[in-house]
Amino acid sequence: MCLAIPAEVVEIFEDETALIEFGGAKRKVSLALVDGVGTGDFVLVHAGFAIEKLSEEEAEQTLALFQEIADSDEFRNS
Repeated sequence: MCLAIPAEVVEIFEDETALIEFGGAKRKVSLALVDGVGTGDFVLVHAGFAIEKLSEEEAEQTLALFQEIADSDEFRNS
């Protein structure tokens, strides 16, 4: 199964990469697959690539769902 994580763009570099932040962690990812991304935007990140631009609402909803899954007894007992 593949999983993409919503993250906020913190800084954009000239080489089509960006510094993103999610859950307090910062990583450098490629922006080669997504146009029109700016600092403060939210992107869906998979395998080191931003694959889609998201609204802040979409990012927050997705992260809330991930947290709900992580907090569930079924997830903790697996």
